[in-house]
Amino acid sequence: MLDKKLFFSYNSGGNENTKELFVMKSIFHHTYNAAQLTNKKHRFSEPIDLTSGTPWKVILKYSLPIMLSYLLQQIYVLTDAVICGQTLSADEIAGVNDTFALTFIFLQFAFGCTAGFSVITANRVGLGDKAGVRRSFASQILLSGTTTLVLTALSLSLLPWLLRIINVTTDNIGVYRAAYSYCFVMFIGIFAQMGYNFICSILRSVGDSVTPLVFLVLSTLLNIGLDLWFLIGFRWGAAGAASATVLAQALSAVACFVYTFVRYPELRLNKEDFRISKADIASHLRQGLPLGLQFSVLAIGIITMQGAVIRFDLQPDGLMVAGNPAQNGFGAANKLVNFLMVYFNGLGSAVVGYNAQNYGKGDYARIRKGTNQTLIIMLVFSAACTAIGLLLSIGGVYQHIFLSADKISSESIRYGNLYLYADMPLYMILGFLIVMRSAVQGTGRSEFTLGAGIAELVSRVLICSFLPALVNGGPTNALSSSGAFYVLCLGDPGAWTLASLLLLYPYFCYILREKYPN
Repeated sequence: MLDKKLFFSYNSGGNENTKELFVMKSIFHHTYNAAQLTNKKHRFSEPIDLTSGTPWKVILKYSLPIMLSYLLQQIYVLTDAVICGQTLSADEIAGVNDTFALTFIFLQFAFGCTAGFSVITANRVGLGDKAGVRRSFASQILLSGTTTLVLTALSLSLLPWLLRIINVTTDNIGVYRAAYSYCFVMFIGIFAQMGYNFICSILRSVGDSVTPLVFLVLSTLLNIGLDLWFLIGFRWGAAGAASATVLAQALSAVACFVYTFVRYPELRLNKEDFRISKADIASHLRQGLPLGLQFSVLAIGIITMQGAVIRFDLQPDGLMVAGNPAQNGFGAANKLVNFLMVYFNGLGSAVVGYNAQNYGKGDYARIRKGTNQTLIIMLVFSAACTAIGLLLSIGGVYQHIFLSADKISSESIRYGNLYLYADMPLYMILGFLIVMRSAVQGTGRSEFTLGAGIAELVSRVLICSFLPALVNGGPTNALSSSGAFYVLCLGDPGAWTLASLLLLYPYFCYILREKYPN
């Protein structure tokens, strides 16, 4: 950076009226200003050292950009929902809502893998091993590329079967066409989701949680513009909404990659970094695959719930009720829940990076202190989100955000509110689960997070498969009672509770203990 005193020293002792000196001063002036601006930008995105400072302050500072990132990701969803809600038919909206969980399976597997891989990177950051960080980066490029190819091929080949699983069939052709086209485009675009999450995970593992936010802002603006263009201008329907999301994420991922290599010379790879050992691959897979499977397992549980919700829109003759009130009401409520969860997920992601860096450094006391302080913060967030969610349920206010007026009815509000009343009062359990799962993940105990994910799946499947029919006194359909739908919605808090109970063991053994076993 230029020295400002040196710059101003050119004003002394000479003839300031000469052309040469004027030019020289102008050059120095503009160069100095540019240098100052660049320096400010770098300070803005300066990586945070998670191994020093007051734990809760460091975690909050680190988590705020991540929360904003997750908030913007929900704006993706909100943008699609608002524009789709105003431009698409009820059948098309139902098709998009019904298939969210299907895309969730594969996209979340990709997200889980990249999150798991980054634990290794953060460990090496904590150790101060720069060569190890670059080697981890190179390993993730190889593994992420391979994972993308496998997921794309698998998702496209299984798509027709998956739609049948959630009761989306050609018997209701409008819903089926929308669901198929939306999923097809999203699966083709897995590479965009994988690429963006991968580079963001790398940046967060080195302590930079701001840069991913900046590029997500770019992606969000692109998504809004492309949504309007594809849905209103071209009238591409559900496929247009998916295309806008994929294209926006792809452009953002490319831009973020370029910036990363420019901003962080220490992450620029050379041939030596790609001499990856089997041990490097194995260590990344041990962290990435269990987390990827965990996120996919969670999605399977959500699919089970979604399939059960669809039955409440089916008449005894097998045809859908006009307006699909159960699907659209549940879908709108679910979007609100996901919107409020950004604070939970932001804190959770921050704890992963925090614990991973401190685990690499060997500061186990700091891990314990930071995790416990985050739990207290999470309790406050949980109470606030519960209050906000219940307030928005009055009169179905949230449905006016996600649906056009012609798609809102007393029945859609009834179904949506039943879901909120089942979930919102038990948000503290969800908050505990997210912190515990993230804390354990950050210490490399991915087997426990996978076990918790399986517990969530089992709980959701059992509750959604048996309780509604038990309460209803037989198979559920559009004529079923509110009580049957309410117990169906208990699939979420039931899953949270069982998973939290299982995570108590690693919490007491590996978080509260002063030393970790080798």
